[in-house]
Amino acid sequence: MPDTEQAVATKPAEIKRSGTPWPAARMPAVIVALVVVAVAALSIWYLVRPEPLVVQGEVDATRMDIAARIDGRVGEIPVARGQNVAAGAVLVRIDNPETLAKLRDAEAAKVVAQAQMAHVDAATRVEIIAAQKAAYERAQAAETLAQKTFDRTQQLFQEGHSPQAQLDLATDHLQEGQRATEQAKSAYEQAVNGATREERALAAAGVQKALADIDSVQALVDQMTVTAPSAAQVYQRNVELGEYVSPGVPLLTLIDLSDVWIHFDLREDLVKTLKVGDRFDVRVPALGDRAITVEVKLIATRGEYASWRATRATGQFDLRTFEVRAYPVDKVPELRPGMSAYVDWRSR
Repeated sequence: MPDTEQAVATKPAEIKRSGTPWPAARMPAVIVALVVVAVAALSIWYLVRPEPLVVQGEVDATRMDIAARIDGRVGEIPVARGQNVAAGAVLVRIDNPETLAKLRDAEAAKVVAQAQMAHVDAATRVEIIAAQKAAYERAQAAETLAQKTFDRTQQLFQEGHSPQAQLDLATDHLQEGQRATEQAKSAYEQAVNGATREERALAAAGVQKALADIDSVQALVDQMTVTAPSAAQVYQRNVELGEYVSPGVPLLTLIDLSDVWIHFDLREDLVKTLKVGDRFDVRVPALGDRAITVEVKLIATRGEYASWRATRATGQFDLRTFEVRAYPVDKVPELRPGMSAYVDWRSR
C-alpha cells in the first residue's frame, strides 16, 4: 500500500518535471478531430447542395441587310467594316451605264414633248393667217365668177341658144367653186382659231408621259447610290470593288448599337417561372465578368426543340425551346453583338 501511494504521488511530479501541461498534451488530437469533422461537413454539403444551372446567352442587336434594287458593277465602297455611319451616309455606289443612257433618252423625249406643247399653245403666225385669208378671198371671187357664168348659160339654155352640155359644164364649175370656197374658209378659220382643245390635251399628255418616264428612270439612277437608312455600324461587307451585283442581294450588313439585347434559348420547364418585366443580373466575361441588370421584354416559342429530356417516367416527350430577349436596364456602350453572357438560373 505505501508503494502504491508513492507511485501515484510520483506521477504528477514526473509530468511536472517534463514541463508539459496536461491540457496541451491533448491539443493535437483535438485539432485533428476538428479537421476531420470540417472535411466531413463540407463533403456532405457538397453532396447535398443543388447543382448550379448556368444558362449561357449571347449579345445581339438589330441587324439590317442592305441590298441593291438595281444590277450593275460595284464602283465604290466608301465605308469599312466596324465603321459608324450616320443616316443617309453613302455605303455603295453601283455603276450602270445602260440606266444612265435611258435617263438621257427620257430627258430628250421630254424636250421634244415640251416643244410640241409650245407649238400647239402658240398662236398661228400672222403670215399664215394672211395667206389663208387671201386664198379664201380668191375662192370667193372664183365662186362669184362661176355663179355669173352659170346664170348666163342657164338663161341662154332657156332661150334655146345654148346646148345642154354647156349648162352642165357651168353647173359643174359653180359647184367646184362653192366647195373651194368652203375649204378656204375652213382653213382661214383654223388659222385664226389655232389648235383645238383635243390637240392641246394630246400635247399636254405627251409632256406628262415624258416627265413620268424621267421619274421612273431617275428612281433607278438614285438606287445606284446605296445609303444607310439610319445611324448604325457596318457589321459585314459582302461585296468588293468591280463585282457584279443583282437586285435583292445583300451588299452590307449594319447593326444598330442603340438596340442591343441578350438572347437566351431556354427549355419550357425553365421558362415557367419567368415573365415579361422580370429583372435579373447576367455576367459578361468579355467585360471582366461584369454584372449587368437586364429586363425581360420578349418570351416567344421557337420552331425547334431543345436536346431531348424526359419529363415523366412514362409517356416521355420533348421540351420546347423558347426564345428570351432581355434588354439592359442601363445603357452599356461596351456591349457588342457576339459577346457571351451567363447567369445561374437557380440563384437569379
